[in-house]
Amino acid sequence: MSVLVNFTIFPTDKGLSVSEHVSKIIKMIHTCGASYKLTAMGTIIETETLAEVLVIIENAYKILEPYCDRVYATASFDIRKNKSNRLAQKIQSIEQKIGKVNT
Repeated sequence: MSVLVNFTIFPTDKGLSVSEHVSKIIKMIHTCGASYKLTAMGTIIETETLAEVLVIIENAYKILEPYCDRVYATASFDIRKNKSNRLAQKIQSIEQKIGKVNT
């Protein structure tokens, strides 16, 4: 199974720049070994199970909780049975049709 999640989480009460807090979450995602892509508006994560990605989201909140009173989070999921490595394959599919794209 492949679970893709487009995920955003940040504190709303820490001023205009929250990269200090978000970088701690990205470090956690990197350390846990899940495939991911950081974008300007969020992070795309791929795991093999829904439970794995939900643990990552919960851990992201736990990282922010001691530092802030309010957290904003969004997550959209694409769950597909009998597939894997879709983080790369979905982009490759587009590139086969139109050529190289910015990633």
